[in-house]
Amino acid sequence: MNLKVRNQAKISAFFPTYRSSEGLDKGIRMTEHLFTKWQEADDKNERKKKRKWLLSLLVTRAQANGFSRPAAIEKRPLLEVDWQPLLFAELGTLKDEAEEVSVLDYGADPEGKIDSTLAFKRAMRRGGRIVYVPKGTFLISGLKVPSNTAIIGAGEELTTLLLIKETPKKRQGIRNRNLFAGNKRIRLEGFTLNWDSSRFGESERSASGGTSSSGITLAHVQFALIRKVKVLNAGLHGVDVTSAFYSYRGDGTTSRFRSAYVWIDQVEAAGFGDDGVTTHHSDFIYISHCFLHDPSGRAHEKGFSNSNGIEVDDGSRHVVLHNNATENCFGGVEIKAHETSSAAYDTQIIGHISSSDNRSFNFRHIGHHKGEDEESQTATGIRATFFNCGVARFHTALYG
Repeated sequence: MNLKVRNQAKISAFFPTYRSSEGLDKGIRMTEHLFTKWQEADDKNERKKKRKWLLSLLVTRAQANGFSRPAAIEKRPLLEVDWQPLLFAELGTLKDEAEEVSVLDYGADPEGKIDSTLAFKRAMRRGGRIVYVPKGTFLISGLKVPSNTAIIGAGEELTTLLLIKETPKKRQGIRNRNLFAGNKRIRLEGFTLNWDSSRFGESERSASGGTSSSGITLAHVQFALIRKVKVLNAGLHGVDVTSAFYSYRGDGTTSRFRSAYVWIDQVEAAGFGDDGVTTHHSDFIYISHCFLHDPSGRAHEKGFSNSNGIEVDDGSRHVVLHNNATENCFGGVEIKAHETSSAAYDTQIIGHISSSDNRSFNFRHIGHHKGEDEESQTATGIRATFFNCGVARFHTALYG
């Protein structure tokens, strides 16, 4: 499925000018003009409040100032965010310097009869490898990807990584190897990852808490690309870009050990227990041409599943969403934070279609959005252009 073309066609049916580069840029500039006028008015009325923070090696202050330059077509055929050239340069280094290997040369079984986890580990070694995965189904019990590593399949419909039944519930399908030391230059492309939440009984929650149980987790990663990947039946999130540690020290604080410069492109996720694609305590994230649909909601108690297609969550900064689609979720796009964390800050939405989602979008800072609540210090900077809200909205058993 060509997700880019699919999503563009559906959005253009409601916004005809969205189809052309000129129309897209015009819409972005108009939104930016209005946003700048609002920002100038808000700056005049802003009242700064002094607070004392108990910080630590794991927690830092959230700096809620300075918005990213708006994404634009300019002279390129594709929408570009301002930090993409830096990402391309880093991934170019990976391509030029890494050794190319096949996972078959290390004993992987494409017929899905034996566990191939060790073969992947040997193929990746300590990094500096581009690991090609051919057509077939490969059983794994979770992969930990080191720095300077690419895993490239033959295509989403040809290469499948399937978690074996005995894999612990807390295990992610794929994550980076070093959480607190961090990793750099990771590329995942051209395969389906099936976390297979059916391994657990229907009455059992599919996630074990924290950042566990997701399909793909990047925690404390700089410079990463996830492209043309399908994630099925994840216990928690389809894809989670996050930090190695979560801060809940209050609004105005955020976590260290953050991820940054991550592009999630042409990813499809379905059957996820919580959210399709989500970000936490990370900077400079670009999510484009993705299709997130039909969650299971099984990470939560039945009837209380706030399962969103895309969720830009606690402490996220400088996130761009472009040409995405959500369907049959509780929420299409949620930009939020919990009460004791900083809100997502500086988010651009450029082209989105929400179909049969119970709630197309939800922008909130929990504990700071009612009249008697303390005003949020960080919930600001959302720009939305060509956002279709609510095609065939319906009530869902996921929530309520």
